[in-house]
Amino acid sequence: MHSSRRTFLKSAAASASLVALSRFSVPQSAEDISLRFKLAADPLRPSLHLLPAKNWMNDPNGPIYWNGLYHMFFQYNPNAAVWGDMHWNHAVSDDMVHWRHLPVALAPTPGWDDADGCFTGSAVNDKGVATVLYTGVKTTSADRATLRDGNHNFREVQCLATSSDPQLRTWNKWKEPVIQPPNDPTLTGFRDPFLWQDGATWYLGVASGQFKQGGQVLLYRSKDLRSWEYLHPLVSGHWTEKENINPVDSGEMWECPDFFPLGNKHVLLYSTAGQVLWETGELDPKELVFHSQKRGVLDHGAYYAQKTQQDAKGNRILWGWIPERRPDSELIAAGWAGCMALPRVLSLGADGSLEMRFAPQIQSLRFRTLQRFRPSSASPDESNQIGQFEFRQIRGELLWKVTEWPFRLALEDRIGTWLTLNCSAQDSVLKLSFGSLSADLPIDKNSQKEFHLILDASVGELIFNNQHAFTARGYRKPEGPLKISITSSDLSKLESYKFWTLHPISGDRLTT
Repeated sequence: MHSSRRTFLKSAAASASLVALSRFSVPQSAEDISLRFKLAADPLRPSLHLLPAKNWMNDPNGPIYWNGLYHMFFQYNPNAAVWGDMHWNHAVSDDMVHWRHLPVALAPTPGWDDADGCFTGSAVNDKGVATVLYTGVKTTSADRATLRDGNHNFREVQCLATSSDPQLRTWNKWKEPVIQPPNDPTLTGFRDPFLWQDGATWYLGVASGQFKQGGQVLLYRSKDLRSWEYLHPLVSGHWTEKENINPVDSGEMWECPDFFPLGNKHVLLYSTAGQVLWETGELDPKELVFHSQKRGVLDHGAYYAQKTQQDAKGNRILWGWIPERRPDSELIAAGWAGCMALPRVLSLGADGSLEMRFAPQIQSLRFRTLQRFRPSSASPDESNQIGQFEFRQIRGELLWKVTEWPFRLALEDRIGTWLTLNCSAQDSVLKLSFGSLSADLPIDKNSQKEFHLILDASVGELIFNNQHAFTARGYRKPEGPLKISITSSDLSKLESYKFWTLHPISGDRLTT
C-alpha cells in the first residue's frame, strides 16, 4: 500500500500508566484550544467516520459487543499526527455509527515486553471476562528481533490483558507474554493475533511468514488463553519473488489476518503485497488446515488492517482502517490522520464469493432524499432535478443502478470536476475507475449493475454489486456545494437512483 502502518517513526517516550484521555488533556492549553477549533472547521476531516479527537490512528483492535454496547479499540499515537508510540484507544457506541470516546485502554509499560508499543490484537469473552490478546513490541538485538525495518529491531510477543470493568475502561496486563515467537532465523514477523473457540478449546492465529517463501498464519491452541501449544501453519502463501526490505510488500509476511465461519464456508482475510485479500474455503476439522477455494480483493483503495466481529444479531461485521494518502508534513499541519471505515456486513454469494454491504444502521444518518425508480426518459426535467441536488458539507449517500455500459457519474463544484466514476466494458472485463483508483473486474451478464457510494469529506467508500469495494481519498477542498453530473446519454441508462444528504455523527467533527 502507499502508506504502510509500519512506517516507523521515532517513538515518543512510553507512558508507565494507562493515560486517561478524553478530547484533550485538562487543563487545556491555548494550543489545544486552537487545534480543537481548527479540527472542527477542517472540511477534509470526516464527520461520519470514527476517528480520535486528534492525532494519528490506524488498525481497528478487538471490536466486541459487550454489555449491550459496541466497543472499538484502535491503534493510536497520543502525541502526534504521525505513526509512533502505539496505544489502544477506546470508543463505544450503541449502533456502530455514533461513537463516544473513552479513556485510552492500553499503553506501553516501560521495561515490559510491550515497552515500545501495544500493537494490534483481538478481544474475546472468556467465561464472562473481557480478555484481549495483543502484540507487544520491545527493542532488542538484531538476532532476537522479529520485525526489522532498517530503523528498529523489535521483538514481537503476544500479550494478554483482562478487564472486570463493565464499561471496559480499565485493564490489567499479565506481566509476562503468553506466546513467544518461534526461534526461526527465516521468520519474517509475528503479530496481529486473532482467536476463535471450539468447545472448551481456544485457537489463536498469528500473522507471520518465511523469508523468500511467503506469508503464513501460525496456529496455536489453549484451554485457558494463557498456556499455548503451537500446532502448525493454518495456511501459507507465496511471495512475489521480488526482494524488498519490507517483507509485507514482497508477500513474505501477512498482516492483520482474520478467520471465521460464514454460511457454510470459512473466510480468511489478510493484507500483503499492497493488497487486502479475502479467501473462502473449507477448514479441515481434523487437520486444522484451511483449504482455499475462492479468492479476491477486499478493497481496491485506501483500506487496510481489516478486522471483523459479530454484532448483536450474529451478523459478521467488517471494519478497516482508512489510511491517509498525503505526506507526513501535511498530517502534522492538519493535526489528525486516519479514520475507521464504516461498518460493512459480510455474507456469501451463491458461488461462494465474499459479499459486503454497508451496515443498515448507517441509514439513520439520512435526512434529505431525491429518488426515482425507472426514469421514463432522459428528459430535461430529470436532468435538472438531479443537477440541482446539492451536497453542501461533502456528506452524501448515492445509490443507483444502470442498465448498460459505458456509464459515467461525476461530482462537480463551481470550478469543475471534483470526483468521477467511470465504467466501460471491454471483451469480458469491466474497467471501473473511481477517483484515482481503477480495477479490471469480471463481467457477469446476469448480475445487476448497482453502485452504493458514501461520501464524507476526504473519504469516499464505494461498493459495486455488493462485491467490489473502493475506498478513495481526495484532498481538494470543493469550491461551493457538490452537484451530481450525468450526461443525457448516461441518464437514459439509469434504472433507478436514490440520493441522500446525511447528518454528521457529531456537531464539531470531533465525536463526543
